[in-house]
Amino acid sequence: MRLLIAAVGSLKAGPERILCERYIERANAAGRAVGLAPVEVREVAESGKRNLKERLADEAKALASVTPALARRVALDARGRNLSSEEFASKLAALRAQGAATAVFYVGGPDGLSEEIRKPADLVLAFGSATLPHQLARIVLAEQIYRAVTILSGHPYHRG
Repeated sequence: MRLLIAAVGSLKAGPERILCERYIERANAAGRAVGLAPVEVREVAESGKRNLKERLADEAKALASVTPALARRVALDARGRNLSSEEFASKLAALRAQGAATAVFYVGGPDGLSEEIRKPADLVLAFGSATLPHQLARIVLAEQIYRAVTILSGHPYHRG
């Protein structure tokens, strides 16, 4: 199953981008053996609209444009469900077992995600109740994807 991180905004060159890329490379290397690869990132531009509702609608349209047909959708939002790493790995394994070709993970920009993205999502996922900067949320997501792959493959990275 292909894993697609669809993110509003871009990670600038530097430590954040390097760390995110490192986890994605690791997930790709280990994920093939458990059917969770490739992991890819598609960045869409932040909207320049002044009105919040219009800005979120523009970003939702951009995210939808990079979403494959029939993809399973996971929206990252502080109001979502908190899952343990093991539960997250189980969710990915269940999507894979159901025959999903792609799971797309939406990471909003500074204003988050619109209801147009959140409402139809198969899962709204939180990494705790704190609001994270969108760049950090993307890094945490990349690490959790790698961790899920290692859990499913029995690799010792996750010591639970």
